[in-house]
Order: sequence, then C-alpha cells, then structure tokens
Amino acid sequence: MSTPPSRLVPRTSGQRLRLAGCQWTATGDPAANLVTLGEWTARAADAGARLVVHPEGAMASFAGRLDTAAEPLDGRFADGVREVAQRHGVTLVVGMFTPADEITTAEGKERARVHNTLLVTGGGVEETTYRKIHLYDAFGSRESDTVAPGEQVRTVDVDGWSVGLATCYDVRFADQFTQLGRRGAELVVLPASWGDGPGKASQWDLLTRARAHDAQAWLLAVDQAWTPDSVDGPYGIGRSVLADPTGEVRARLGGGEDVLVAEVDRETVARTRGTIPIL
Repeated sequence: MSTPPSRLVPRTSGQRLRLAGCQWTATGDPAANLVTLGEWTARAADAGARLVVHPEGAMASFAGRLDTAAEPLDGRFADGVREVAQRHGVTLVVGMFTPADEITTAEGKERARVHNTLLVTGGGVEETTYRKIHLYDAFGSRESDTVAPGEQVRTVDVDGWSVGLATCYDVRFADQFTQLGRRGAELVVLPASWGDGPGKASQWDLLTRARAHDAQAWLLAVDQAWTPDSVDGPYGIGRSVLADPTGEVRARLGGGEDVLVAEVDRETVARTRGTIPIL
C-alpha cells in the first residue's frame, strides 16, 4: 500500500500562529499511545493548527517502568511521531523517554535512568529535543531515581516564531522562564503530567499564569487528562491552559480528554514587553 500524501495545513501569517494542545491520557503501551497521538493530531490539524502539543509522557504513562519503555530518538516511537507530523503537515511537540545512564540507588541497587524528553519535529522545523531540567523530587516522589536531568534551556523556530520548551515541574522555577523570555521566546510550550492532590489544581493555575508573566510570552501548558487514580501517581488533572504574556488566561480546558485550539499574535508580546520592560 502506498503512503498517503501529506495533508499540508496552510501557514498562518508570520504575526499570528494557530496552535493546539491535545489533552489525553497515555497508557503504558507506546504503540497504542502512538495511535492515540495520531488521532488527536488529526483533530488539531483539521482545526487548522500549525503547532500541535501533546502531554509529557505521551509515549508511556508514569505508572510503569520508564527504562523498559524508553527508546532512542531513531526508535519506532519517534519515527512514528515523525510520520504523523509529515502526514498532517504540522509541527509536533511530544513527551517521550530516551535512555540516559545507570545509577546506584540508596538501597544499593543498580537502576537504568532515562531522559524525560520533548521531541519537536515536522512542519519544516529543524528537529529539536529538550530534556527536562527540574525533576519531580517532591510530594513524596523521586523522579531523579528513574530520570536523569537535562542541562540546556531550549528554543526552536516554528514558522518564524521563537518557541521555548519546558516540562511539567519546570513550571515551579521562574528563572527558566525569564531566561526563555530573554532569549526571545514569544511562546513557551509546557507539556505536563501533573499529579492530583490537595491544592495541586490551584497551584497549576497559579504557576502557569505566573510563568507566562515571567517570560512575557504566550504560554501553552498541556496536561494529561484527569484519571481517577492520579492521586497515587503523576498522571494528570487536565486543565490545559493558554495564558497571554501578562498572565491572563485566554483559554482553559476541563479535566477530560479534549483539544484546545487557539491563535496567538506577536503584537501582544511586543506591547507587553514595551509597556512592562521587566526582561
């Protein structure tokens, strides 16, 4: 069977960018998650999005072992993401896990670690990856036991827009977002798998707005959808959000699976930075 031709989504004006955040729940099966990712991407592309963002851990849920799910960037999952991006003519941002190193835990056991990685591919961009810098060693969890930290703040050019990259727990560290703003990021995307629990939803709402203000950039934060057992693990609460450079919420989803489609403009970024020159 021949490969179907790419469905090219028309480019938006250089002053505006149409984007989408796909809020869904990953399973422990990368192959099944790749199918789901393709279905949500199709919905976003049909709505005219040029940049389509999926949650942290879209490759595999945090409920299972990350070292056995992890694949290199030339593995089947990443190649499948590239094919989805090519098929729909969009740029994808997808959370996945790539092999990192081995450590000896406090119990004296050898354990392989992964990098919590964002893959940005398709739509004519220079393929880019970002490795999560700030690891979720909080609320009784120790992400650093299974994940090795990244070190580099990253931006990528999408249709002429400078797009900053961050992941989930990074949102608690204002300096990273100020640095992205100073590097010229006009939009920051933040895939997440934000665990439920007392106060977590209000913290998510506060922090996403604050980090948009710190970067003085649009911020699209895309969480996994809420799952009943998320109190016991970092799965998701939903509430994906688009905030403007002043921290004002422009769009927000509820807890269930859904897609947020919106358009952002450069004028708001320039006006905010000119009026409040904090960077």
